[in-house]
Amino acid sequence: MSQQQTKNCITLRGSAQIICEYLKFAINSVLFQRGLYPPESFKAEQQYGLTLLISEDQQIKNFLTNLLTQSEEWIVNKKVSKLSLIILNVANKEVLECWDFNVQYEDGDTALSKEKNETVGSKDLKKIQQEIRDVMLQVAATISYLPFLDCRCSFDVLVHARTDCDIPDKWAEAEPVAIANAQNVQLKSFSTSLHKMETVVSYKLVD
Repeated sequence: MSQQQTKNCITLRGSAQIICEYLKFAINSVLFQRGLYPPESFKAEQQYGLTLLISEDQQIKNFLTNLLTQSEEWIVNKKVSKLSLIILNVANKEVLECWDFNVQYEDGDTALSKEKNETVGSKDLKKIQQEIRDVMLQVAATISYLPFLDCRCSFDVLVHARTDCDIPDKWAEAEPVAIANAQNVQLKSFSTSLHKMETVVSYKLVD
């Protein structure tokens, strides 16, 4: 039993990396499937037993790498409550869609944590990846019935962090976003036993 638990030991850092890896694939999936960038600027990658698409645009890659590297540090230190991917109309800056990725903090395996002298989880990695796979399939299915974006759109990602966080250079404070007349779709959640990730999309109803 103890051998099995040692094999499945997930540290806070490892759990935060799993969360940020999911965010990378989920954000790229939305950007691709919502048609914000040309399909030929994405490449296929195998992850979670699925074929997923990742942007090869250097600016997007740099943006997401910086965002998720910093977010990982804050998630390890329990300083992030959610990240929001917002899709805006370029012409008037109206927010048309918001993907909220809510982070909740869990206790992990208390007995194993005591033994290891650090907070750890013992959930099987295959089980975690299966849960993430189910969420990614749901992201793709949800996108298929969202309203058509018939204008030029851009995106941004807001990190909802504690006020005592040091904001990196080139980052800016942002106002909360609101979508008038919004519809919400709650997707499945997944858990590493240290972090729980809930995904919700809000979108503007087309008149």
